[in-house]
Amino acid sequence: MFELIKNGGWLMLPLILCSIVAMGIICERFWSLRRNQIIPPHLVPHIWKLSQDNSLTDSTLHNLKSDSPLGVILAAGLYNRNHGREIMKTSIEEAGRQVVHELERFLNTLGTIASVTPLLGLLGTVVGMIKVFSAIMAQGGMSNPAILAGGISEALMTTAAGLSVAIPSLIFHRYFERLIDEYVLKMEEESLKLVDIIHGDRENEDEFSS
Repeated sequence: MFELIKNGGWLMLPLILCSIVAMGIICERFWSLRRNQIIPPHLVPHIWKLSQDNSLTDSTLHNLKSDSPLGVILAAGLYNRNHGREIMKTSIEEAGRQVVHELERFLNTLGTIASVTPLLGLLGTVVGMIKVFSAIMAQGGMSNPAILAGGISEALMTTAAGLSVAIPSLIFHRYFERLIDEYVLKMEEESLKLVDIIHGDRENEDEFSS
């Protein structure tokens, strides 16, 4: 492995660094974007029960806000539940934008790695080919085809390394984007349920307990 890295030249160093960063981001996002952590099940029915018991105190809302991203959104609406439906929805939307921004943390970096690493690999190949042809010119011609074949093989090493980093980075970047979109839709649905519950637009708990 060390020989492969050595043969690829100095551009293998940023490619290795990019691979480490990408792997760290992927692992961190898998851990942070667990569904039960983002959208705890039965959170809205629990809030309904607290509302029925007149237990929606500031302390309860603070705990709700620190519980999950969905809790942050719902707590923002509940803080303004006495100011009318539109004010409540506006506060939920504002909190939702902040939550989505937090969910998308590091995804720009992962997307940048997916875009940049193939270019770094291509640059390494171009630099390697320049060295190969410079060596041929210095020898006055291609007297030894093995030298040319070996040089080209080494030059292509960075391209292979760049693609090896870019392909999984791109796959996981698209996967996390899709996952976040699903979470956003679900949180929007739960938030609308909450607004309807607080303002009496749902007649019974069975309608939203699923």
